[in-house]
Amino acid sequence: MSRKAPEIDPKPAETITFGGFVFLTRNSELRTVEGKAVDLRSQSAEVLSVLAARPGEIVSKDALMQAIWPDTFVTDDSLIQCIADIRRALADDAHAIVETLPRRGYRLNAHPSDATDLDAAAVKERAKTRLSRRGVILAAIVLVAAAIGAYYGAEAWRAAPVRSSDMPRIAILPFDDFSAGADKGYLSDAVAEGIITELARSKTYAVIARNSSFRYRGKPTDTRQIGDELGVDYLLEGSQQKIGDRLKVAAQLLDAHDGSLVWANTYNGEIGDLFVVQEKIIRTLADRVGRRIERPLPQSGAAKVSALHYHLMGIAKIREDFSAARNELYRQLNLKAIEEDPNSQFGYIGLAWSYRNDAMFGWNEQDRDEALKRAAEYADKAILLAPDDAEAHNIRASIHTEAGEVEQALARYDQAIALNPSNSDILVRSTDLLLYVGHTDEAIDRIKQAMGIDPFYPDDFNWQMGWALWEKNDCGAALAAMRKMSRIPSGAHRMLAGIHACLGNKREAKEALAVFLQNTPDESISKERREWEKIWTAPGSLDRWIGQMRLAGLPEE
Repeated sequence: MSRKAPEIDPKPAETITFGGFVFLTRNSELRTVEGKAVDLRSQSAEVLSVLAARPGEIVSKDALMQAIWPDTFVTDDSLIQCIADIRRALADDAHAIVETLPRRGYRLNAHPSDATDLDAAAVKERAKTRLSRRGVILAAIVLVAAAIGAYYGAEAWRAAPVRSSDMPRIAILPFDDFSAGADKGYLSDAVAEGIITELARSKTYAVIARNSSFRYRGKPTDTRQIGDELGVDYLLEGSQQKIGDRLKVAAQLLDAHDGSLVWANTYNGEIGDLFVVQEKIIRTLADRVGRRIERPLPQSGAAKVSALHYHLMGIAKIREDFSAARNELYRQLNLKAIEEDPNSQFGYIGLAWSYRNDAMFGWNEQDRDEALKRAAEYADKAILLAPDDAEAHNIRASIHTEAGEVEQALARYDQAIALNPSNSDILVRSTDLLLYVGHTDEAIDRIKQAMGIDPFYPDDFNWQMGWALWEKNDCGAALAAMRKMSRIPSGAHRMLAGIHACLGNKREAKEALAVFLQNTPDESISKERREWEKIWTAPGSLDRWIGQMRLAGLPEE
């Protein structure tokens, strides 16, 4: 990190002017030059205040993050939202006032001025708040001191996720489907998802996770806004169209900073050329940043694409309703995938997940041990057929976990992450085991990495961070992480109860546990010990947890 404390030292100017606006530095107020107040969220005003302290100079993202959120874990998405808020307030559509300097930070193109530069209305308004300014000034001093202290002494997790300094960031948007009739939706998001996976694996770009980039489905493409919100340098968008056995794919690469077109192309071929088309797009993208990918074109063919189709249909069905009945339908669709192409991995991956689900949830009258055995056989088959498929290693890791095979599970998760670094779900899922065995710092790093590539990450990432920080006995920070969830589900209230107990908040701990027990009335100390004593081997963690559950009021039996 290159952040230095002088980056955020305030300048003596009382006001900063830019684009028909005046910013009152002493009380962080934004006004028009006529003196009319402009609404700005408090955190956005704080960001503007830090930028205004260094008008015309580049302020790094790290410096901004530490100044505004010195004692709170947030990703750079919070900063991106504040910058977007400021630009909306200033009508700065061209990003001329608040300028983005790729991989360096932001610059406020403004001019320091004196109080006498304001018109009478603004001066009169400032006089009303003169008495309150002393408190604001003191708060600003504390803010700067906290930022400096955070730089030298904060724990690693408090910093924003580290962006790679030598790799541009790219988001692959969902491709429009222009197919008609029965062909529409045939391949769903296969093209875009394949590009995400392969491009992340190539280490050519830092690739934003599917969860975040696919949020823009069906929305007008405002390149610069999406670029700011996701913190990326490039956007890839496109379309796909299946007509009978023909496939047409169009793709274009856009510069996210100015919206300019970098590259565009259209591919026409047989449906079986799908994987070849994906690879050609990836190679072209790599070439655009001077890093050629040299590897054989992938095996393709209509049968393999058809197998992928049935596999994706199964995923769509079980995502609609995660139940025993849908799990059985998911299994049947993956059996069809194997019928279409017994030499592709997709159907075997789906079958492995279906039997793992049966074992975990007791579905479809499956014996747990037998279901896990069958799941493992199908996962091993998928890995044999496609050793470079991250999802094959991911399901095998999950099966190892359910079987209590910790070391094997950790190794498989490492392999899955290496094969698809853009999959934020795999990153976070893998941290369960890391926390159980006491690799807490590594778990926190992975959660941070997941948040960095998935700016719109789901609430359970904060839940996982809360657990990780509890493991470090940093329970104040753990509570702050949990409170970042938009809604704390009943299941998370057990973790919340443990954190409150850790902090000595006995009443809050009992209240949180009561919420958890509403849906899990049979939970007890003895049950939790039986469930976790073989896998939760981090020294002292389980005993500490049991003690805090007693404090929260969990019954012994």
